[in-house]
Amino acid sequence: MTTQTGTESVLNLTESAAAQIKQVIASDAGNAGKTLRVYVESGGCSGMQYGMTFDERRPDDAAVEQHGVSVLVDPFSVSYLRGAVVDYSDELTGGGFKISNPNARGNCGCGKSFQT
Repeated sequence: MTTQTGTESVLNLTESAAAQIKQVIASDAGNAGKTLRVYVESGGCSGMQYGMTFDERRPDDAAVEQHGVSVLVDPFSVSYLRGAVVDYSDELTGGGFKISNPNARGNCGCGKSFQT
C-alpha cells in the first residue's frame, strides 16, 4: 500500500469533506474499521463516473491521509484522480460531496461523470 500526503497526494480532501467523512463513519456502525474509497468506473452520461464507498484496504491501494482521514484509491483510478479535490457542502441546493478533477476534459451537468 502506498501512503501519500500533501502535494504528492493522488487526491486532496478539504477540511469540510474530512469532517463529513468522520461524521458518516461515526454515525453508522457498519462503517467501523472501514475507510472511504474514491474510485472511477466506466459509465455515466460522459463516459466515466465517480464512486465512493466504505471499504477494506487492499494491498495495491494508494492511501491518502489528510485532516485525520484516510481515503483509498485503487490503481485503475489513480491516473484519473491525480490532483483532484474532494469537497463537501451542506447547502440545500447542490450540496453533498463534489470532486473537482483537473484531468477531466468535460463534465456532465450533475457533476458525477466526466470525459477523459
